[in-house]
Amino acid sequence: MSTEHSDADRAFVLGLDGVPWNLVDRWVDAGELPNFRRLVEDGAAGPLESTMPPTTALAWPTIATGTWADKHGVYSFRGVESDYTHAMNTSDDVARPELWDLVSPAVVANVPMTYPADEIDGKLVTGMMTPEQNDGFAHPPELREEIAAGIPDYRIGLPWEEFRDDPDGFRDELDAFLDARKRLLRTLMDTDDWRLFFFVFTAPDRLQHLRWDEDVLLDHYRDLDAILGEVLDYAAEREANLFVVSDHGFGPIEGFVHTNTYLEREGYLARKGGSGRGLLESVGLTKDRIRSALDAAGLDERELHDRLPDRLVESVAAQVPGSHELFDVDFSETAAFTHGAGHVYVNDVERFDQGAVAPEAVPRVKAEIRETLEALTDPETGEQVLNVYDGDDLFDDDEDSPDLVVRTGGTHLVANGLSDSVFAESDMDAAHRPEGVFFARGPSIGAGTAPDDATVADVAPTLLHSIGEPVPADADGRVLSEVFASGSAAADRPVSERAYAESGDEGGVDDEFGDVEARLQGLGYME
Repeated sequence: MSTEHSDADRAFVLGLDGVPWNLVDRWVDAGELPNFRRLVEDGAAGPLESTMPPTTALAWPTIATGTWADKHGVYSFRGVESDYTHAMNTSDDVARPELWDLVSPAVVANVPMTYPADEIDGKLVTGMMTPEQNDGFAHPPELREEIAAGIPDYRIGLPWEEFRDDPDGFRDELDAFLDARKRLLRTLMDTDDWRLFFFVFTAPDRLQHLRWDEDVLLDHYRDLDAILGEVLDYAAEREANLFVVSDHGFGPIEGFVHTNTYLEREGYLARKGGSGRGLLESVGLTKDRIRSALDAAGLDERELHDRLPDRLVESVAAQVPGSHELFDVDFSETAAFTHGAGHVYVNDVERFDQGAVAPEAVPRVKAEIRETLEALTDPETGEQVLNVYDGDDLFDDDEDSPDLVVRTGGTHLVANGLSDSVFAESDMDAAHRPEGVFFARGPSIGAGTAPDDATVADVAPTLLHSIGEPVPADADGRVLSEVFASGSAAADRPVSERAYAESGDEGGVDDEFGDVEARLQGLGYME
């Protein structure tokens, strides 16, 4: 690259869901990823710390807004309501402006948590959490027809759970999925009418969940490297700053740890009982038996869910015995429960309809729960399994945040279902880790630089400052000034701020999400 630096007016974000720093760093050193090597040699490179917990639903809004969950408001794919029902989070729930609200015109595609599509100045194709290619799938509306005509095999999600016993078939499916994404990228790149271009590939996350085999992964990363080569040239031709980031890392796991089952064992959670449920269970009528009967009859559970009224589905779920984290819990006798990605809630009477803990007792119960969770040990090694974080420390700007957050040291994945045992085998090879990737290259970026302790909250402030835009005053992240080239405009000018602004809207789209929930269950994100 030239050593002359201009004042870049454009930025391109290439998001790679679930790509870990350790794999890319090692394969770059081995000469396996030549375009990632270009990023390392000509720009900035280093690890990127994810959110706590490191999950897709929480991290991408943080990358896009520069704020943590206690400001942007999305803690998980689904929130838990005061009556213990689920509410699917959407773009309407993101309470801070995203990059495409601040920089225009913009081209945005396949970013998780962007459904329904906002009416931005530019083009937006929604990503993960999109129920179908309906009116909310794209903006402007005619873009949906353009995609349907030009990429008829384009799909929103990849049902990888159907290929657990067919790894070769899954790779074929993944390749077709990735190919359609590449065609969408090229279609959208066929324009110069943008200042921000933000595109995410979710395929690496899906592959790594199912197959943590480095030979298989390297083949896929070579495909990603080829895509990166196209984007590098495209951004360079337009003198744009390029940022390549992942929402979190990845690593192998040994099994599940069922935290609600453990809380039940320790006396803090009670399952539903009663003569009616006991009678149903005694005659073998359980949720698992109903699913098996539907499968045997060739009926699609998801289609059945879509065709039946929500109240009927929830009524059956609440009455038929099973292992659901919410429907099968007796909350009137429960002091605390876990939900989402290891979020622990004390069952406070002021917060929940069937609360069992008085407000004055919440601090004591919270401390007890934390101590109890931290005391859980691996039955094989005797080592502590869970790391527990105080929600008030992690999310101090939101009084309605989870009370605690539970993570493992990496050997297990936290699960919420009411299983027969606390520890169980996993049907996934790997799960999320905190350390993702950060790369940058362009007119403002110094060759051979590295960020210092970068987090996902730093991406938006750094990008905005790099193209001469002010940073929101309430951003939690910082401008990574250490990656800017000496003598560049970005390095020389002071960071300016724009006034704080809320975003988001009350959405009414929760009824659309039957198929999305099934995909999330397949990914291990939901019980």
